[in-house]
Amino acid sequence: MIYRARDPQSRYGRPIGIIVLEERIPCPPGTPGNPTTFAFPVCYEVVRGVSATALRATPPHGLESFIAAGHRLVERGAWAVAGNCGLMIVHQEAMARALPVPVLLSSLLQVPLIARMLGPDSAIGIVASAANSLAHEHLHLARAGTEARIVLASMQDRPHFTAAVCEERGELDFQAVTAEVVDVARKLVLEHPEVKALLFECVDLPPYAHAVQEAVGLPVYDITTLIGHFHAALVRKPFIGVY
Repeated sequence: MIYRARDPQSRYGRPIGIIVLEERIPCPPGTPGNPTTFAFPVCYEVVRGVSATALRATPPHGLESFIAAGHRLVERGAWAVAGNCGLMIVHQEAMARALPVPVLLSSLLQVPLIARMLGPDSAIGIVASAANSLAHEHLHLARAGTEARIVLASMQDRPHFTAAVCEERGELDFQAVTAEVVDVARKLVLEHPEVKALLFECVDLPPYAHAVQEAVGLPVYDITTLIGHFHAALVRKPFIGVY
C-alpha cells in the first residue's frame, strides 16, 4: 500500500468535524463534546457568540457563523460536519447546501428513519432538555414530510440536570442525573405505551442511554447513533468470514 502526504496533515483518518456552541457544560463520555465518546477521530469548532437561544428565535440566528465554522472544519480535514445541539436542525438544509461535505447537525434527522421502522400505531418518544426547547418548526423539520407520531418529554424541573445543563453551573453529578433521566424515560413509556423507540434531542443525554435502555427495554437513539451510522458508511472494513 502506498501512502501520500496530504495538506493539511489533519486530513488523515477521515475525522468528523463537530460544531459546538459557546457553553459551559461538563461533557462526560457519551456527549459529542467529549472526543472519547467516539472510536474514531473527531475535531471541533466553536460557534462564537451563538447560543441555543439563537436557535429558538424566529427566524433562527447565527447561520453565517455556522457556515464559517463548517468551512473551517472542512479546511482542517473533516469529511462530514455534525452538530452539538438538537436545535441545530434549523440550519441543516442551509448548511448542507453551503458545505462540500455531508452535514448531520441534529439527532432529529433520525425521526423519519425511526418512524419508517415502526408500525403505524407506534410513536417516537423524544426527550428534550426543557419543555420549551422544541417548537413546532423544529418538529416540522424533524418529520421531513413524514407522518411520524411524536410524544414529547423533557428534563424540565429536574434539579441536577437543570443546574448542570440549563443553568450551566459548571458541575454535573453523574449518578444524580442518571436517576433523573431514567425516571423521565420510565414515566414517558408508562404514560404512552405506544412509544416504541426513544430519541434524545438533547446532546447532553447520550451518557445515560445505556441506563435508560436497561430501564425501559427500547431502542434509544441520539446524536452519537447518527454520527456512528454515518461513520460506519464512510469507513467500510473488509468482511472476514469462514466459508
